[in-house]
Amino acid sequence: MTSNTRKVALVVGASRGIGRQVAIDLAKDGYAVVVSAKSITSPADLAKLSPFPPGPNSSQSTITTVAREITLAGGEATAIPVDTTDYASIQNLVYSRLDVLVYNSGAIWWASVERTPMKRFQLMQRVNVEGLYGAVQEALPHLKANGARGRIVVVCPPIYSRFFRGKTAYAMGKVGMSVLVKGLAVDFEREGLKEMGIVGIWPAAAIESAATEQFTRKDPDHAKDLRKPTIYSDAILAMIKAPASVINGQLELDEDFLRRHAGVTDFSKYSVVPGTSPRRIMPAEFPDLTVKEQDDEGMRTDSSKL
Repeated sequence: MTSNTRKVALVVGASRGIGRQVAIDLAKDGYAVVVSAKSITSPADLAKLSPFPPGPNSSQSTITTVAREITLAGGEATAIPVDTTDYASIQNLVYSRLDVLVYNSGAIWWASVERTPMKRFQLMQRVNVEGLYGAVQEALPHLKANGARGRIVVVCPPIYSRFFRGKTAYAMGKVGMSVLVKGLAVDFEREGLKEMGIVGIWPAAAIESAATEQFTRKDPDHAKDLRKPTIYSDAILAMIKAPASVINGQLELDEDFLRRHAGVTDFSKYSVVPGTSPRRIMPAEFPDLTVKEQDDEGMRTDSSKL
């Protein structure tokens, strides 16, 4: 990354779909963006791509094409490949300066416990939980620099019972990511880092992506229940601009956050099929995870100091 004046955002899982859109819109907002994922395109193959850019959910869309798409539009972007199952690979990501980390990388497998092979389970935990933890560990020193005003945005869900049904192995990892959001937020508060913030984001309605394309291919009518990924990037931009006190430790839905904190009342522009109202797939209300003895932690122990 060459910029010394622009704020820098690292988007992990930015080769297509939601991550691609987030990277593009961060660049439009003035960020120098590190576009990161596994998939890359060689210079020879990049020169042959027609049309350019490739479809946002196409297998031809890689961090290379996304970075080029950004630079051709006048933005600043660098493509750095990463394997989020490999901590050494995460450590090789360049953080010359870092203001925002967006962790969008994810592995998915929805099935019963009996029908979820051990290898699938392990992959999800390594990409979803370990990958996030490693990225946060490496990013924190840099996010704390420049006045300790860094922001971390994690693609993870609110915690509620219905989420576990039929996808236990997947839910174990995604909820683990949500626990990190809650726990690191407390760390920030205890360390007096009042301007640092971490927040989780999840879609209120299904988002158009490579994952949802399989359903629209089988039934084109399914597109009526989809929103464009721009709702996600708009929500993320609103989150990183909000005061840390508003976002820190929160598990938010894109639509709800935009309504409460960005004044959005009309969501029709986000519908993939104009004139439709995509079905909300999230509950209207979520459980309060606090307990009556919220401030009673017993004997607090810091293993790092033992």
